[in-house]
Amino acid sequence: MQKTNAFNKKSTKLLLVLGLILLLGAEGYFGYQLHELSKQQKEVKEDYANVNDITFGLFSVQQWRNKVSGIVHRQIRNFKLTSKQKKVLQTEVEQILLALIDKAEAQLNKPKKTLDGKIKKFIIKTFVETDSIREKVPGFAKDILAKIDNPDNKKQLSSMAMSKFDSLERAEYLDSTIIATRIATEKVYQKYRVSSAGELNKKLISSLSTIKAATYNYSFAMLGCIVIVLSLWWIFRKRTELHATLFIMSLMFAFILLFIGLTASMIEVDARINAFDFIILGEHVVFENQVLFFQSKSILDVVEVLLKQSATDSVLVGVLILVFSILFPVMKLSATGIHLLSKKRIAENRFIKYFAFQSGKWSMADVIVIAILMVYIGLNGLLERQLRGLNLKSEDLTVITTHNTALQPGFIIFISFVLYGLILSTILKYISPHDCD
Repeated sequence: MQKTNAFNKKSTKLLLVLGLILLLGAEGYFGYQLHELSKQQKEVKEDYANVNDITFGLFSVQQWRNKVSGIVHRQIRNFKLTSKQKKVLQTEVEQILLALIDKAEAQLNKPKKTLDGKIKKFIIKTFVETDSIREKVPGFAKDILAKIDNPDNKKQLSSMAMSKFDSLERAEYLDSTIIATRIATEKVYQKYRVSSAGELNKKLISSLSTIKAATYNYSFAMLGCIVIVLSLWWIFRKRTELHATLFIMSLMFAFILLFIGLTASMIEVDARINAFDFIILGEHVVFENQVLFFQSKSILDVVEVLLKQSATDSVLVGVLILVFSILFPVMKLSATGIHLLSKKRIAENRFIKYFAFQSGKWSMADVIVIAILMVYIGLNGLLERQLRGLNLKSEDLTVITTHNTALQPGFIIFISFVLYGLILSTILKYISPHDCD
């Protein structure tokens, strides 16, 4: 009977270990996929932000040139006078021609002092009849209007106007910044195998939508694995011989949560002008999705940025986050496992006991969670107010702003680690064979 019970216990323990190993493998796979997708999402969004940066759009001379040149080209080619406009313009042209004739006649009637001037004046008065010229002014005006409305002349006028824009474009090539921008943009086009900004944006938006859905699916799958582990604790709560094995395996799950929570993006700040619509010569000049600012950071990214700063206070904050929000949780998890598995002499070592049971009050992982949440709420409100002030809507100008600041799956995983760690600490106090004080 005792042999049977022993066999059953070993079998149960073996099955539990095998099941947890498989579950841990699944947790690791989901975490790896989430980690990679988070990196991919950040890269895609950075490419999107760079291509649609307001510097290369609304603030770009080249973009304005391309849009305005098209308007000028169409306006000149499609220019057509109505009957009413022709009458008004003909009257004005006639008045100008008559004024020129009067001015020429007044100039001619001035007294001439030289013999050459007197001879020219006599010849002109003899052979040129200014009254007959005045009678022909309406005909001259019609001919001028006909020349203006001539398709060939319109084409020539359009070519003259476009040549000015072409000279502006040639001048732009001298700007090294514009050259560098074009090279960078072409690299992005090659990377995603597209040939235009519109095609690129369409492809990136579609890709981001797919990545977002996948990241949340993997996040919830990771949390599902944790729920299963905690359910096993409830199922085997009275099987003390399984507690040590179950606890050590539970720690493995905690390490995976911690790693993914630290490396996956936790918050994104995205501010942009959704649409800028301006009317020039009766046509709309439209700029869409002009990115003002974009940043996506994980906790490790924030620490890295702070440690690279030249300011001492920034470096100090980076060190504090590194020590109390990263190293302390790692030491705490390790110490709990050592305390449970080791002999009494090692388990009750001050260093081990401190990190296993007392380091929680110094760990700032939970503080980081609250801080990120408060930063998100603050940034969300700030961007909402600031961007709302840019919104304009009038007959000639429309500006619509938006922001996509959001918490990312990395935040969900990290807060899950904090809560899971608290539960494991509570469990350890009940199952530890050593003194927990």
